Amino acid sequence: MQFAILGPVEARRPDGTPVALGGPQLRGLLALLALDAGRVVGAERLIDGLHGEHPPEGAAEALQSQVSRLRRRLRDGGAPDGLVEFTPAGYRLAVDPADVDVHRFERLTAQAREAADPTVKLELLTAALALWRGPALDGLADPPRAARLAELRLAATEDRAEAGLALGHHERLVAELRELTREHPLRERLTAQLVRALHGSGRSAEALAVFAEMRARLAGELGADPSPELAGAHAAVLRAAPAPARRVPVPLTGFVARAELGRLTAALPGARLVTLTGPGGAGKTRLAVEAAARAAGEVCFVELATTTDVPRAVLAALGLREQGVLTPGAAADPADRLAAGLADRPLLLVLDNCEHVVAEAARLVRRLLGECAGLRVLATSREALGLTGETLVPVGALPADAAARLFTDRAAAVAPGTAPAPGAVTRICAALDGLPLAIELAAARLRSLSADDVAARLGDRFRLLSRGDRTAEPRHRTLRGVVEWSWDLLDADEQLLAARFAVFAGGARPAAVERVCGVPDSDAVLTGLVEKSLVEFGGGRYRMLETIRAFCAERGEDRRAAHARYFLDLASATGPKLRGADQLTALAELTAEHADLHAALRWSATEDPETALRLIAALSWYWWLRGLRSEATPIADAVLAAVGPEPPPGLAEEYVLCVIQASDTDIAIEPILRRLDGPLEYPYLFLLWAFSPRTKAEDGARLAALIGPDAWSRAFARIGDGLGAQYRGRIAEAEAHFSAALEAFRALGDRWGEASALEKLAEFADWRGDHARFRELMDESVRLASELGAAEDAADLLCRRADGVLRQGDAEAAKADYEAAAEQARAAGTPVTLARARGGLGEIARRAGDLAAARRWYASALGLAADPVTGGETRIRVHTGFGWTAAAEGHLEEATELHQEALATALEHANLPGAAQAIEGLAGVLAGRAEDERAAFLLGVAVGLRGAPVTGDADVDGVADRVRGRLGDSAYAEAFDRGRRTPPEQAVEEAGQRRFALGS
Repeated sequence: MQFAILGPVEARRPDGTPVALGGPQLRGLLALLALDAGRVVGAERLIDGLHGEHPPEGAAEALQSQVSRLRRRLRDGGAPDGLVEFTPAGYRLAVDPADVDVHRFERLTAQAREAADPTVKLELLTAALALWRGPALDGLADPPRAARLAELRLAATEDRAEAGLALGHHERLVAELRELTREHPLRERLTAQLVRALHGSGRSAEALAVFAEMRARLAGELGADPSPELAGAHAAVLRAAPAPARRVPVPLTGFVARAELGRLTAALPGARLVTLTGPGGAGKTRLAVEAAARAAGEVCFVELATTTDVPRAVLAALGLREQGVLTPGAAADPADRLAAGLADRPLLLVLDNCEHVVAEAARLVRRLLGECAGLRVLATSREALGLTGETLVPVGALPADAAARLFTDRAAAVAPGTAPAPGAVTRICAALDGLPLAIELAAARLRSLSADDVAARLGDRFRLLSRGDRTAEPRHRTLRGVVEWSWDLLDADEQLLAARFAVFAGGARPAAVERVCGVPDSDAVLTGLVEKSLVEFGGGRYRMLETIRAFCAERGEDRRAAHARYFLDLASATGPKLRGADQLTALAELTAEHADLHAALRWSATEDPETALRLIAALSWYWWLRGLRSEATPIADAVLAAVGPEPPPGLAEEYVLCVIQASDTDIAIEPILRRLDGPLEYPYLFLLWAFSPRTKAEDGARLAALIGPDAWSRAFARIGDGLGAQYRGRIAEAEAHFSAALEAFRALGDRWGEASALEKLAEFADWRGDHARFRELMDESVRLASELGAAEDAADLLCRRADGVLRQGDAEAAKADYEAAAEQARAAGTPVTLARARGGLGEIARRAGDLAAARRWYASALGLAADPVTGGETRIRVHTGFGWTAAAEGHLEEATELHQEALATALEHANLPGAAQAIEGLAGVLAGRAEDERAAFLLGVAVGLRGAPVTGDADVDGVADRVRGRLGDSAYAEAFDRGRRTPPEQAVEEAGQRRFALGS
């Protein structure tokens, strides 16, 4: 007999049927005895458990009576005599503790805590928690022990979530953890797990919001700070530490076991490329999802059915970007970015539905496997990729028993309580050649037909089909036949909507379906299509399987014009939200519609170029904030080819944005810019133009004059004015501009604008030696970049923060930031930021006196900082650091060359603060040669170029002290002031190009 107290108290016969126990007193008595199954429980303890601290008179006699009644009830239920024993010390339930659910629960949780493998841990905890059917003891007997059991259940739930997080199940855990944190609002471990789950799902902004709410709740209700675990989870998000990729779709239905899964899981550990091959509808995707979910480590699932650009699809699935959102520069080639981002990363990459892009997928896979040692690839395709070393796992028909199980499972979902006739099931599955998709479509019909009816109709259908195209592959004929059969059973409205719905490449929300498809009462019609398995619904979106979508697309009129108009309106309405408080929501909305936005672009590029121009303009800022600035390039090229060298009437701005997005073209932007005569409709045009390789300086003033009077445009203009002032060495003016921009962007809620201004204001605070202000501003900037999902920028900002922290003398904190930035840059595939981080580690080694290690770090960094735009500042830093190292070793000629290399780079980019940094290095060389007056002069020139001294720069302070000590205060001040008063233009002119002749 089995006993259950984790929920309503029950005694169950061996066959699982319950024993009638009677009222709450008897159930409470059994629960108290079962809690100590196999051990004697004193009468006094039983009385206290049943009645609390104030038992009624005669409680002892009543207990004896209750024990007798419980024995009778158990005996009547089939229990042997003597199951409840009496001893002089009390009463005992004479059963094995394993027969009581609470003891099995405690044994399973103990085993789970000892298990090292998170998969085993998860299985044990899942089994343990499955024993619970409600609150322990169901409100009966011994409230303290009930509370203890509730705490054990919650702890086991947390342990199970921990195991799931270790396996990368971030997205699956979010909903459960949200509910648990609502039930236990002060439970810090649960909140920390929710923060980690959100961050691991790519929802860092939500993770930060959850932490902020919890911190406020703890302070307000308990007067406490967050625990180390919760604070650590928050810190990981702020550092934008790369979360393990685990983006595997969660199936809507259960998995029916099949032999191919065993072959697949056996092949994956030893093969670097495994391809599931087979006809459409064979279940390749479902097998890949199941194998990926069971695989240990990082997994990324990439759906290729709706794209023709494989590298960008993989980038998007991995959460990588072509570049950051706070920095200029040419976009990296997506394949290059992937190779860099996956170089040191063990990952299982699942490429689903490769058949229509098999050549491009093969090229990318060949390159990535050759350059990324830890990468494994699982592909699904109707044909092999054709690469050396590829392991093929053919996916064919389900065996008869598995096919019958699949049909029965799906039938139970649509017609619960009605078991289909086994003979009919067998005939249906045989008629459908064991194809899973065909079987699921047929099972969906049991809502309105019996299994015998389905079998008869399919038999008729396929007898007719057999007279058709005998050259087609048999299973293809079968699948097409069952889709056509399902189609024929739709009513007229369902057929109309299904045919029109096929225009959506990535699924659609109800509002989009209603407008694009134009079918009355579309919600009700969609419900019918979902019930008949022609359409799936999940996460607020409707979606068609590609096989069904291709079939339906053949049967409807062309809705692509209506589709393009809808998504143009969507982009136009959502675009302004990208520049305010709704920025993150708007980014998520456009990302969810990404496949359809690009489908609309591809169609309109040739069929309706004016719509394409408007779409490109509306989406340009989205592409910038997503770090995918070159995504529109092939479409922009096609639009320009269709439109010609002149913009259509009224679309000059849109045309210029298209030209900026296009690849190299001989179309001149400048004459078109000069014809613009009003406030810019797309205020980010100025920024995109400024970072375009086709810019001309004289047009900058013209465009700046066209920036509109709205709050975002004015705030953006202050950013531009601040950069211009800083690069001309006017620091006070620059700081005023950036402060005004920050205030305006904060009022708007624009995280991009805030982060852009904060970074510069932090730099000025660092120069002044205002350490607290610097750290406050940098922390906020890192947080905002993380909220935008800009891991590249967050890594770069970590380097900037480390620079300032190192100047403050905290080498350990700086090292932590540089190392975090390096790890993040490796994961994001940003070699320039990795170079900057390694250069920072070189700085730490140099300041510690380990010049050999410093040389190694600097040399490693220089090999990575090759980007002509964004790499400029990094090369300046690394060359000057290398120069100080050479000088410290006494290699003054080498130091001179390195500093002059840095100066040449700074002058090439018109970067006066960078030039000042290089000139200070040259002053150090002169001091090493005892050319003190010229060294003092150069130190003054550097301050004049930068517009301010840098407080706390140990290198510069050391040179100044040496030179002043040898020259005397008066002579030093005179030479320094002469250099500082030299106009920047004259200083730069005298510098020439590479040979700034050491201040002569």
